[in-house]
Amino acid sequence: MPVWRGEPNIDGQELRLPGVGIKLRPAHVVELLARCPKVIWFEEHAANYMYQAPTLSRLISVREYYSLSLYGVAFSLGGPASLDKDHLSGLTNLVERLDPFLVSEHLAWTGTDGVHFDDLVPPPYTKESLGTVSAYVLQTQGVVGRRMLIEKPPRYGGFRHSMIGETEFLAELVRRTGRGFLCDASNSYVGAYSIRVDPARYFETPLVGTACEIHLAGHTASLIGDRTILIDDHTSRVPWGVWALFCGQRDPTRRTTYPYRMGCGCSRAPCLG
Repeated sequence: MPVWRGEPNIDGQELRLPGVGIKLRPAHVVELLARCPKVIWFEEHAANYMYQAPTLSRLISVREYYSLSLYGVAFSLGGPASLDKDHLSGLTNLVERLDPFLVSEHLAWTGTDGVHFDDLVPPPYTKESLGTVSAYVLQTQGVVGRRMLIEKPPRYGGFRHSMIGETEFLAELVRRTGRGFLCDASNSYVGAYSIRVDPARYFETPLVGTACEIHLAGHTASLIGDRTILIDDHTSRVPWGVWALFCGQRDPTRRTTYPYRMGCGCSRAPCLG
């Protein structure tokens, strides 16, 4: 399989790698190298490999045959504290070792005062937080040396004092920083369900139309009291509601990632052609 060796950077032209990629998990790497499936590219969680030499060596072996995309969740770009310099250095070193064609990070508040949250919390959508987040994004891009994509976290609620709409906040962040947008169809569906709005309205916004990549995954429905809550946990097949959103936005030039489990094929998934 040909390996895509593009080197996207902050000042360069937008580079596209069409087709469907698969989310890779560390437990599957050995089997992946043994099977060598016909997949264009894989996406992996950067923090799984920053400080673990054995797992990193296996991922380097994967990189010899496949293109890789790295995504992060732990920078706390949406929080008030300064960025973790050790974490930033770890990501920079990993990018230098693996030369991924794409690097992305969630716009989330993941901890404060040394305490890490169990979930990704959206920041308050205010002018003040927009300025702070923009500065953190520019700092991250400058150190890593890559034009990165921003992904919004699942939305199960919000801050009462948020004065800017979510899509408007993200669109302005992308404009200010030159960062691309990664649209997660799954957490968009979950977020819309949580706040009782039509998810199709979100996908009709200009911001989604500019997305460089789309994520697809499953979620879990839990009954809490008399209310059903959807949890974006990527542990099941992509439900038909998410497929409907994706198929309505299908663009063959966009990258798409799908959750991967060894031995679990995707033959039942529609609209991949």
